[in-house]
Formats: sequence, C-alpha cells, structure tokens
Amino acid sequence: MNKDKVRKTALHTIDVVGIKIDTRHYIGGQRVASAEAFTNTSPIDGSFLGDICRGTQKEADLAVAAAKAAFPAWAALGPKGRGELLLRLAELVEENIETLAQLETMDNGSLLRSHRRGVMPRVAMNIRFFAEWAINELQHPDFETRGHTNKISWDPSGVAVLITPWNAPLMLATWKIGPALAAGDTVILKPAEWTPLSASFFADLTKQAGIPDGVFNVVQGFGKEIGAALVAHADIARISFTGSVPTAKVIARSAADNLTPVSFELGGKSPCVVLEDADIDLAVELAVEQYDNAGQVCLSGTRILVHESIADAFALKFKEKALQIIQGDPRDEATQIGPQIHQVHFDRVKGFVDRAKESGANIIMGGEPNSDLGGLYFRPTLVMNPDPTSEIVTSEVFGPVLCLQTFKTDEEAIAMANSTEFGLAAILVTGNKERAERVAKQLVAGTIWVNCFFVRDLRAPFGGSKKSGIGREGGNWSFDFYADVKNTVVSPNGWKE
Repeated sequence: MNKDKVRKTALHTIDVVGIKIDTRHYIGGQRVASAEAFTNTSPIDGSFLGDICRGTQKEADLAVAAAKAAFPAWAALGPKGRGELLLRLAELVEENIETLAQLETMDNGSLLRSHRRGVMPRVAMNIRFFAEWAINELQHPDFETRGHTNKISWDPSGVAVLITPWNAPLMLATWKIGPALAAGDTVILKPAEWTPLSASFFADLTKQAGIPDGVFNVVQGFGKEIGAALVAHADIARISFTGSVPTAKVIARSAADNLTPVSFELGGKSPCVVLEDADIDLAVELAVEQYDNAGQVCLSGTRILVHESIADAFALKFKEKALQIIQGDPRDEATQIGPQIHQVHFDRVKGFVDRAKESGANIIMGGEPNSDLGGLYFRPTLVMNPDPTSEIVTSEVFGPVLCLQTFKTDEEAIAMANSTEFGLAAILVTGNKERAERVAKQLVAGTIWVNCFFVRDLRAPFGGSKKSGIGREGGNWSFDFYADVKNTVVSPNGWKE
C-alpha cells in the first residue's frame, strides 16, 4: 500500500497559489478522470495542494492508443513541420516562466529564484534546442562504398514512454520530451507522483501551441500501477527513465518481454577530488555547492576526497562556509536550500544519518533535522572519514549529506573515486593541467568537471557509467535513441533516367 493517502475522487480543477491546475490526465488532447485519486502536498509546509487523478491499466491503454493513433501524422510532418510547433511551445513556456516557477516551487520545494532565473528558462531552451537540432544539425555526410552511396537518416520510432523524477520535474522531463517530439515520436509522460503539477500545466501549453491531439499525453499515478502498465505495453517503442537503480531493474525486466529499447539515467555517488595543488578556496566553494537543492541532485559530488596534507585546512574553511548556508522557505529570496521533497524521503535521509551515528561516524556538522524550521528541513551534514565500506559512503543518500575522506597519492584518490557501483559524474580540483588530464582520464564517470561544477551543454553527451545508467542524452545521442537510425545504400547501377 502506498504511504500517500489515496482518495476516491478528485476535483477536476485545483487552485495552487492562484494558478488553476487540472488534476485529470491529459490523453488524446482531452482531460480524462480516474475513479480514484491520490493526495499531493507541498514540502514547504505540508499544506494540502489537491487530489490528483490516479491512473491504472485503463488510463495506460487509453494513452497508448491515443499516442499510437497520432504517430503517423506527427511523423509525416518532418523536422520542419514539427519544429514550428515546438518553437511555439518554447515561446509559451517563456511567457509563463513566473507561473511555472511558482507552481514548481510549491510542488517540489526547490528555490523560487532558481526556478525563475535558471530552471524554467532551461525548460524552454530544452524544447527549442532539440527542435532546431533536428532541423539544422541532425545529419551525416554521405559516404561511398565501392561506388555505392550510403545515406544515413533518423526515422521516427513510435510511442515513447517518459518516466521522470521529482527533483527538477519539468526541466528533466523536457530533456526527454524535446528530443522525443523533435524526432517524430509521440509521447506519454508519467511524472513523479510527488510532483505532478507542472506536467499538467505543461500539457495545457502543448494544446495552446497547436501540438496535435495524442502527440503529447500526461498520465498521473504510482509507478507500481500505471507506470508498470506502460512499460509492459507491447505498443511502446521507447522507454526513457530517470530515477533509482532498483526501479530501473523492474522496468528493464518488463521492457525485455517486448525487447523495448530503454534509456536510463540513474543514481550517483559522485566524488569531488581535491588534489594538494588545488586552489583551496575554489575547492571549498565547489564542495559546499554540493548542498544545492538540499542535496537532491543526482550529479552531486557527495564524496569529498581531499589530499591529507590540506585536509585540516580544507575542513576548517568548508565548515566555516557551509555554516553560513541559509536554510528556509524556498520562496524567500535569501534562502539557499529548502526542504526534502516528502516525509518518506526525509525519513530515508534521516535513517542514513542515524545509522551512521550508531556506527560511530564522526559527524562534525549538522546530522539532524532543522528544529528551528521543523517539517522536512534537514540540516546540511558533513561526515568526517567514515568507514569506506559503510552505506553512507557507498549508497546514494540524495539529501544534504556529504562525506569527507582523505588520500595520500593520486592513485589512491582514483581508486577511491571509482570504488562505488555508480559512475554518473566526478569533480576534480587541481592547479596542474597535465595532472588534471591524467587523473580525469582514469576516473570512471559519464561527466567530469575540472575546477567547475554543473556546466551543462545540450550538445554534449550526458549519462552514467556502471550502474548510473544506460545510454546518453544530448545532441545526436538523444536522436540515436528516440529514432530508428537507417542506412540507405544506393547503387550506381540500374537507373533508367
């Protein structure tokens, strides 16, 4: 039984900070109600936001049928025809940035100022980038084989199911929506049940943009119910999921029955490696930045590995800076980190820290809920030199909890950095370019930042190594997944004209 309260009915429209949100699914261009609903609350203060329609096999079948029916005409539009509509959608997002920012902050507790200035503009950028890439960049030069011409093309593949997380709901969803629609696929989006609101509002924007009915659909509910129904459906051509490793394994088993291609962006336990020649102030700044979004960032460098010769000075400066972090209501301009997303997740984060305490870990900062704020606010926490085999080091906590460990040599640092089952990202801080190149080459991760963090370009491949994922997103890599890549070989012989 899901721990979220389940209700029998839902109002069709709710008011969230003055914004009208339809609580029903969006299927085939129409709003579709469900027999049951689930409760949605704000992590900011636990306030009730509304009851959201809870989808089952019935709604999954309706969404797949609608998307399948809409596919041929959408595919036939071609990149330019689709691009015109997607560019209009990007404009509508830009016109509604304040509305989307307010809505997302209430629903997932991230900073309002970040949503206004960075996250929601990025939503529009995601859509515009992939629409324009399909028109202008998605191409491969013809090449000859014994006088025969090879022509590479990217054909729409069918219905894509996109299952997205709660930590940056609409931004992470449009990383998938943008390329899937631009490639000519039709889409069924299943947002996280803790943060369904921005997806519903976005569906209305697709309608306003003139996206044909059935091309974009939104279904709401729990992963074990409607999510499971979608990924097991025989008429699905692609499944893209961002979330946890255990859930990905369940999806992969279902997808295997139909040989449905999958793309997974999964967990991380990324290292932040600080060599002894690093600019220590820069290193501290980058390390403290890992508390961003209250630690609910898959890319965060939560394992801070510092050369033993500078560890004491680093720890002192780190603690001094981290203690200045302002935690509070994410709607306040001065706030730097907000709450955890949900009581279930808060309890999970607290459980990791409590067990670390019980095992004798040296927690030099935080380590407890913020009693001044109450609710779902957990203090930024630093664990010093924990047991390298302990779960606080090896498992993804996904909260404001960092570990600081020391090393003696570059080789030891590399071994420690690569020691978990994850390989999503890594941060390397050093003052020597040759050393940076040598060490970075040996780090196992999909993205490595040297003397920086969270610099993302949609032209670059994004994804994880080891259990941090399957596949890459960005540029042609996204289209390689959402499309069927075709090679047409044309002979010089047999032509009559």
